[in-house]
Amino acid sequence: MKTSDFWYDLPEELIAQTPVEPRDHSRLMVVHRGDGTREHKHFYDIIDYLKEGDCLVLNNSKVLPARMFGVKEGTGAKVEFLLIKRIEGDTWETMVRPGKRLKVGDSVLFGAETDDEGRLIGPKPGKLFRATVKDYGEDGTRIVEFEYDGIFMERLEELGEMPLPPYIDRRNNSEDKDRYQTVYCKNEGSVAAPTAGLHFTPEVISALHDKGIKTMELTLHVGAGTFQPVKAEEIGGHAMHAEKVEVSKEFIKNLIENLGNIVAVGTTSVRTLESLYYLGVQLHNGDTSLLVNQWEPYENASTLSAKESLQAILNYMEQTQSNVLYATTQIMIVPGYKFNIVNVLITNFHQPKSTLLLLLAAFVGEKWRELYEYALNNDYRFLSYGDSSVLIP
Repeated sequence: MKTSDFWYDLPEELIAQTPVEPRDHSRLMVVHRGDGTREHKHFYDIIDYLKEGDCLVLNNSKVLPARMFGVKEGTGAKVEFLLIKRIEGDTWETMVRPGKRLKVGDSVLFGAETDDEGRLIGPKPGKLFRATVKDYGEDGTRIVEFEYDGIFMERLEELGEMPLPPYIDRRNNSEDKDRYQTVYCKNEGSVAAPTAGLHFTPEVISALHDKGIKTMELTLHVGAGTFQPVKAEEIGGHAMHAEKVEVSKEFIKNLIENLGNIVAVGTTSVRTLESLYYLGVQLHNGDTSLLVNQWEPYENASTLSAKESLQAILNYMEQTQSNVLYATTQIMIVPGYKFNIVNVLITNFHQPKSTLLLLLAAFVGEKWRELYEYALNNDYRFLSYGDSSVLIP
């Protein structure tokens, strides 16, 4: 399967640079997958297209203010950090720019004090926030260890900025700290928002509940790899990024009870739900690695039902006396994939040649191209701050 088959021309003017206000006033393309018909609506209309008994699965991961601007100790050179993931304790893997300025042993100060001429003095009294490079990571990243006064996350909130995607061509502002988060975010750890959820408001969620539509929450911490296009000529040559998953025992129980009515909010929820199926298959077969590699669905197709697979997870959690399952997924969902758990998908409009677009194409089939041509011709806004779609049977 060639990557070029998933290219389309996305005009820059259709890449949303700011969010719609209020959140739920973004446009909504309703796609009836059965006959291919489409409707133009607004996101607050989504209540009309979900039925009593449906169950929305939300990713409650919270975006870290992971972009930081500091100065190199000794030279005062400006350096930009993007925290990618915590390795252990105060040690993080970090993207740095310009990378050539930072070698092992170098330190960077954030929120530093300068004199009247802008020359570096050092940390402000009681406000130390320093990162020292300990090692080189993959793809030009750095492994850094932080020293700080106070509580790390509080200092990060004070000094960090929201890591807006590279296609948003502006510096972020104070409003982004609220708008680049879902209203239901809880667990800190993402460096990109699960953007399909940005359209929900408390009022929409309340109205859904009033209609008898349930909500469930899982956690998948979105990594910077979500923005990486598929550069390989053949899709099979792409190395999928790994992301951490957390689900509770109660979530698994509720998932079993609601099979057949699962509405995934965003591709991150899809990746988690479909990964759970294969984690269950692995546990059923005695594999306790809790890692789904990117080609697992294609290398080890299973006849196990979704209920049987999820029950295997419950059995494992009971045996290990675990209330939360922590796992890692590299699953890559491409056309030809058989969906085991997800019935309906709510999602934004994605970049050409992206793994997100491949997942969408797997869900709707060859119709993905005409759906995108329709969106382009009707001036839908694309990508993270863009409009939404709901893909129903």
